[in-house]
Amino acid sequence: MTEIPTIEPTSPRRVTEEETRHANRSWWDLDADDYQDEHGAFLGDVDFVWCPERLREADAGLLGDVRGKDVLELGAGAAAGARWLRSQGARAVAMDLSAGMLRHAQAAAARSGVRVPLVQSDALALPFRPASFDIVCTAFGAIPFVADSAAAMREVARVLRPGGSWVFSVTHPMRWVFWDEPDESGLLARNSYFDRSPYVERDEHGRLTYLEQHRTLGDRIRELVAAGFVLRDLVEPEWPAGHEETWGQWSPLRGRLFPGTAIFVCDLPAR
Repeated sequence: MTEIPTIEPTSPRRVTEEETRHANRSWWDLDADDYQDEHGAFLGDVDFVWCPERLREADAGLLGDVRGKDVLELGAGAAAGARWLRSQGARAVAMDLSAGMLRHAQAAAARSGVRVPLVQSDALALPFRPASFDIVCTAFGAIPFVADSAAAMREVARVLRPGGSWVFSVTHPMRWVFWDEPDESGLLARNSYFDRSPYVERDEHGRLTYLEQHRTLGDRIRELVAAGFVLRDLVEPEWPAGHEETWGQWSPLRGRLFPGTAIFVCDLPAR
């Protein structure tokens, strides 16, 4: 899962896909150690956590029975989800753009004794043959970090077998309206839900260092339908009672008032 920085005014200059790829790969390579120090215990070494609301695949069952299935975890980070899938009998593969994150995946594999193939690649050019997987999934990976997320949906459809499933979680699109503050200041609507300008961060030389895209719920559904998917469910996890941990913008205060995560559960129809 990825963590969302505070939303600030965006740059008027158009950002290319190459700039986006380079910036986000560099960002996660540099941030990997801090990210794992802060969130590694929450995510575990062998677990599939869909979101900061602490919804686990072991409880939700959004992927169905994975035994004997070929599963790709896209934007896998340290690959805790892929290792959990392997422990459940799946033939899991973990893919991420960041070498820093995959370094942590190797370390976690050594600690846990659960190993999966690790692949460094871009979500817009998946290095797999058509119809290679029964399931593709990601918890906050890849999709918000590419400019052409519709193309990413098509790539997922390409590597899925007919009848396969695509399940992914992202920050709930309505959160774009609010600044990413976990306290009362994060309850004030400040941004237009309909403004698709990306959130960007630049260094003192104007070089792009981080970028995240916003799409509305309708945008996401249209991307999925255009790629050939059927939306089976849209899960908006509620903040669970007794969960008092804050993760970036996710907090008990905000979580009890409006959703922070959207999970799209999709199928690629059998031919």
